[in-house]
Amino acid sequence: MASVKKKIEEMHEVSAAPDFWNDLQAGQKHLQTLKSLQNRLDMYDGLVREYEDAVTLAQMCVEENEDSLIPEVLAAGKAFIERFETVRIQTLLSGEYDRCGAIVTLHAGAGGTESCDWVDMLLRMYTHWVEKHGYSFELLDYLPGEEAGVKSVTFAVEGENAYGYLKCEKGVHRLVRISPFDASGRRHTSFASCDVMPEIEDDKTLEIDPDDLRIDTYRSSGAGGQHVNKTSSAIRITHIPTGIVVQCQNERSQFQNKDTAMKMLRSKLMEVMRAEQADKLSDIRGEVKDIAWGSQIRSYVFHPYSMAKDHRTNAEMGNIQAVMDGDIDLFINAYLSQSAASSSTL
Repeated sequence: MASVKKKIEEMHEVSAAPDFWNDLQAGQKHLQTLKSLQNRLDMYDGLVREYEDAVTLAQMCVEENEDSLIPEVLAAGKAFIERFETVRIQTLLSGEYDRCGAIVTLHAGAGGTESCDWVDMLLRMYTHWVEKHGYSFELLDYLPGEEAGVKSVTFAVEGENAYGYLKCEKGVHRLVRISPFDASGRRHTSFASCDVMPEIEDDKTLEIDPDDLRIDTYRSSGAGGQHVNKTSSAIRITHIPTGIVVQCQNERSQFQNKDTAMKMLRSKLMEVMRAEQADKLSDIRGEVKDIAWGSQIRSYVFHPYSMAKDHRTNAEMGNIQAVMDGDIDLFINAYLSQSAASSSTL
């Protein structure tokens, strides 16, 4: 960590210069990087302190032959291992945009009303996960189902490493349960897709030609404030060359919705630029092809047994209610670990 400490000191010197704020955008980016480095250093220092405390406690237990300290020693050791694993997983987030915020879109697939209800359940799951991690949540677009649930929803998650973690959720999610919408009480299988893009700030390397855009306005729908459905404030932007469509209707002014939609478009186009060819757009949108049987990354089974299983890593959890309450770090961490192991063997 000596190099990180030195880098932090150098960046503090730069930020103290009289002309530091002459370039506002560069200054803000500099401070964001500084904050990220400081967080890494604080995390490392905290881990070292926790390790030293656990070792000291264990030594006291042995030297003084104090059996009453054993439970405390075991608890300290367990706490350190859990914290170490958390830090280890964070070190796997080394992608170009992993530290960015995330833009997440959920779409109902095969299954009709049942799938729309499944999207609503997933939205709740991710909302709880966001809250547990101390991130901020902003609803960007919401299209309710015809009878119940949500047909599609887009939301932004702000916070360091939000994209690095949530990119693991990209794919088709499968639900198996006794449908509350089936009077006969039969078991149903439903599908929903999750698309995750990094929230990228303006990048001067990407120029968007206004002539390549088709911008439509429409009335907002779904959950919202009093003026929803009264004004045509919602924005839909189509990037004609790639066919990418983004939309925003989060109750603010038309101009604010347009700015947010452009940010979403920029994020998707930056991902396209990273692809080897523009015709690999399906790869950019994730591992999702058909939102149906055979393409799921994870299954959530409520009946005839209770279990959530990730088909990429085989990680599974029997407490399905905990998973639906946002306890999905097991799956995220397993995927990151597997991806890191695969990369190291290439």
